Amino acid sequence: MVDSRKEFKKKKKRKWLYWVGGILLFLLLVGGGYAWYVWDKIHDTVDTMHEPLERDKDPQRQKVINNIFSDKKSINILLLGVDEREGDKGRSDTMILMSLNPKTNSMKMLSIPRDTYVNIPSRGLDKINHAYAFGGVELAVQTVEEAFDLPVHFYGKVNMEGFKLGVDSLGGVTISNDMEFTQDGIVFEKGNLHLNGKEALAYIRMRKGDPRGDMGRNERQRAVITAAMDEAASFSSITKVGEILDILGNNVNTDLQMKNMQNLFTNYLGTRANIDTMEISGSGQIIGGIWYYIVPEAEFSRISTEIKNHMEAR
Repeated sequence: MVDSRKEFKKKKKRKWLYWVGGILLFLLLVGGGYAWYVWDKIHDTVDTMHEPLERDKDPQRQKVINNIFSDKKSINILLLGVDEREGDKGRSDTMILMSLNPKTNSMKMLSIPRDTYVNIPSRGLDKINHAYAFGGVELAVQTVEEAFDLPVHFYGKVNMEGFKLGVDSLGGVTISNDMEFTQDGIVFEKGNLHLNGKEALAYIRMRKGDPRGDMGRNERQRAVITAAMDEAASFSSITKVGEILDILGNNVNTDLQMKNMQNLFTNYLGTRANIDTMEISGSGQIIGGIWYYIVPEAEFSRISTEIKNHMEAR
């Protein structure tokens, strides 16, 4: 009788273990299936986003890039915010050069005023944001490299309408606003503000009502981008991963490959902990009836030296 009871308890225990094991196996399969879906989706998105430049065909460049990542050297990324509409190539309304140093876990973020008067290769002196209109990303990258005597290792081009959708998918961004103003019918009060995508886009577009002009606009752009990075880094809703990846795939282009992105997330993510924002000092001047932002050569040299020092710091 005792043996029968023991046998019954053993069977019951085994049954319970099988039941729990079945649930765990089911969860693992579902979790693994979702993980595979996300991984597969990321690959698809990166393939859609990937838009190499002409220079990427050079095998020597690939060796240089591989060496940079293997030695965890600093990299510079040019971020272009472009207003593209059907039938219009658009101009780069936003130009930000980000320099990431994984040895010091720090980042320099330089806003380049779109009216900055520079030499555009093969086109002559003009506003820097016209480089994109003349020759796309290729010429925009080349113009920035020559103007600041700095290498641009990668670029990221963001359609500003897509930026709006991206902010919404993150649940909005929180920024600190130091000046009350109205833009696109939206009133932005002073203090901490939580902005949705439409509000964030209007916030970074305002320029005419700011006594600092482009400088104030650039500052707002950096603030929103930094806030978006913070939101993305702490993002925890895996149910929205597919939606975010779709938005990225449809609105972002870059010459970063999958392995490069993996390296960025593995070795360069810590650079966002120490972001130093930079501005370019210059003055407005009308030339041939057109307003330009004139930057002295000494200022270009200062910017170049500061970023080079940052890149070489350990």
